[in-house]
Amino acid sequence: MESITGYIKESYSELRNKVTWPTLKELQASSVLVLIASIIIAAIIYVMDAGFGQILGFIYDAIY
Repeated sequence: MESITGYIKESYSELRNKVTWPTLKELQASSVLVLIASIIIAAIIYVMDAGFGQILGFIYDAIY
């Protein structure tokens, strides 16, 4: 049991003293970048889905 508490203490110490956390401004900039990238990727997928839907619609209308 001592090894578990030692591990937790060392992990806490490392997270508290050795890890460099981003500032609020850096975090906000990263969040905006992720949001914009997500919107662009979603738009690309939507356009591809709509295009394939149209193509398949033409194919099914020609067959049936």
